[in-house]
Amino acid sequence: MTAATATLPAGTAEQGKQRGRKRRSPNALSWRDRMEITALSAPAVILFITFVILPVIMAAYYGFFKWKGFGVPTNFVGFDNYRTILTDPEFHNVLRHNAIVVVGSLALQGPFALLLALLLNKKMRGQSLIRVLIFIPYVISEVIAGTAWGLILQTDGAMNGLLRKLGLSGLVNDWISDPKTALTVLLFILTWKYAGFAVIIFLAGMQGIPEELTEAAKVDGASYWQIQRKITIPLLGPTMRMWGFLSIIGSLQLFDLVYIIWGQYISSTAGTSTMATYMVVNGRMSGNYGYGNAVAVVLFLISLVIALTYQRFVLRRDTEGALTGSSR
Repeated sequence: MTAATATLPAGTAEQGKQRGRKRRSPNALSWRDRMEITALSAPAVILFITFVILPVIMAAYYGFFKWKGFGVPTNFVGFDNYRTILTDPEFHNVLRHNAIVVVGSLALQGPFALLLALLLNKKMRGQSLIRVLIFIPYVISEVIAGTAWGLILQTDGAMNGLLRKLGLSGLVNDWISDPKTALTVLLFILTWKYAGFAVIIFLAGMQGIPEELTEAAKVDGASYWQIQRKITIPLLGPTMRMWGFLSIIGSLQLFDLVYIIWGQYISSTAGTSTMATYMVVNGRMSGNYGYGNAVAVVLFLISLVIALTYQRFVLRRDTEGALTGSSR
């Protein structure tokens, strides 16, 4: 074979090298891409470590001491604070209250908000005004909402006054202090306050449903509620599951409305105390900041376990398809 016949075309060797590099590292990032990712993510990572990870570590550290909140902690008690938390009957009660709030919020806010969202998704007069009115309670400050409901529901408040004027004096009750009604009142206030947020999320999810599906169903003779039951609600599943996650985490960390309406003492006797109010009352108000930090760590761990479990078994099918390279 001669040298002329063995010589390859000029660009063939370079093209072969490029194809080899692509085969060897199809997902490799260049140094410029890595620098851009580092520069863009570094501020968020620094803020997250500073204001989330570091406080959790410091709370876990102070939880091993009996500490009054100032100076260097020296009275080391080991796991006594955590042992007290897990054996305290009052903490068992607040766990039960939080569980009731979690389940009650999902059971009341979810169906109510979904029904409102389905109705508001139809074209009607005053649709925008109704949406604003439903969303107003959510944007009202918790301090304002809690103070208003505390005045309305007190013994000589507007609620009992209205019942007396309507001739329903038999229904007059101490709505806030009575353990038989206090938790139900709390669930009602939470539904009033946060249902608007769920409605907005559901309406946003409905905007992503293709109109071709509903139009085809109408052509086939499906009624409005059949379309909602067979098309809208199933396709709204990811949005509903994400709202459920936010509702669960918010219910576990519930503090402000309970503390404002019931206060630090009435909430425990009325049966509306939560893990957050227990932390403040038995930590800050009692001058035992070490114990309060231990409660904060327990609350964090409970929320973390529930969040990871929910993500593992409920949100997994919604997120795994969105992760880069998951299909491969």
